[in-house]
Amino acid sequence: MKAIAVAVLLLAGTSALAQPPRPAIIAVSHLAVYASDPAKTEAFYVHDLGAVKLPDPENPDGVRYYFSSTQFVEVLPLPAGAGINRLDHAAFIVANAEAMRHYLSSKAISVPGSVTQGSDGSHWFHVKDPEGVTVEFVQAPAHKPKVVHGGLSTHIIHVGFIIHDRQLEDRFYREVLGFRPYWAGGMKDDVTSWVSQQVPDGHDWLEYMIVGTPGTRGIPPTMTQANLGVLDHFALGVPNMEAVYTKLWNQDRLQGQVDARGGQVVPKIGRDAKWQLNLIDPDGTRAEVMELHAIGKPCCSPFAASDPEK
Repeated sequence: MKAIAVAVLLLAGTSALAQPPRPAIIAVSHLAVYASDPAKTEAFYVHDLGAVKLPDPENPDGVRYYFSSTQFVEVLPLPAGAGINRLDHAAFIVANAEAMRHYLSSKAISVPGSVTQGSDGSHWFHVKDPEGVTVEFVQAPAHKPKVVHGGLSTHIIHVGFIIHDRQLEDRFYREVLGFRPYWAGGMKDDVTSWVSQQVPDGHDWLEYMIVGTPGTRGIPPTMTQANLGVLDHFALGVPNMEAVYTKLWNQDRLQGQVDARGGQVVPKIGRDAKWQLNLIDPDGTRAEVMELHAIGKPCCSPFAASDPEK
C-alpha cells in the first residue's frame, strides 16, 4: 500500500510539472478593424488622431496606424459579406508567443499548429474565445519601428467588444488567462453592462460590452452598424482632457464629428468618473479618448486595481 501511495504522489507531481506556466500578458497590442474607404480612414487616424501609418507585417493588404512602437490600430479591407461588422480581432502583447500557444493547448484551448512570424520579426497566433471572438497574442519584434509621436496619445489603454455571457467569457479571460477585475458598471446603477479586467501583467484592460442574453452569440439582429461601432472600440489614454480637446479644436481635427443628436462632440464625464471624448472613424468604430484617472468616485463599483500611469 505504501508503494502505491508513493506512486500516486509521484504521478501527481509529474502531472503538476507537466503543466506549463502562463507567459506574461503585458498590454494591449492592437484592435484590427475593417474599412470601406481607405482614404477617409487614413485621414481620421493620421490627421485627427495623429497616428503614424506603416505597412502591416501580418497582412500585406492591410495597414497599421501606430500610436507607439508596440500599439496600433490595424486596418484591413472590408471583406465581402461582412455586413455591419467592422471588428476582425483584438490582440494582446505576450512575452513569448510560442510559450503562450503551448500553455493554451495544455488548457484544452484550440490553437494553431505553430506561431506565425512577420516580416518585422514579430510572432503571433489566433484563437477563438468562448463566444467566437478572434483573439490574437503577439510577441513584439526585437527591433520595433520608430514612431515619431505627433498625436493625442501614445497609449491604447483598453479595447472592448460585445459579449453576451459574462460567466462563459470569464472562464477564458479570467480563469485561463488570468485577467484581473478593474471596474464594472452601466448606465443604470443596478445593471452591469460594462466589465473591465486588466491584463495579468500590466494595467491595460479588456472591456466586455454586454448585450443580449447568455446563450446567444454574435451581433444581435436588431443592432445597427452605428451602435455596434460604439461597442467594439479602443481607448487612448491621456493625462489631461482639456489639453487634448484644445489641440483638437485649434488644429481642426473635429470636422465631421457629431454626437448622437447631431451636435458638437464635447468631452464628458463617464460613469467611471473619468473624462472621455468619443470620436468615430469613417466606418463607425469608436476611438474613445479617456483620462487616465477618475476625478472622483465612480458609479456602481470601486476600482479594484491601479490605473495606467502614462
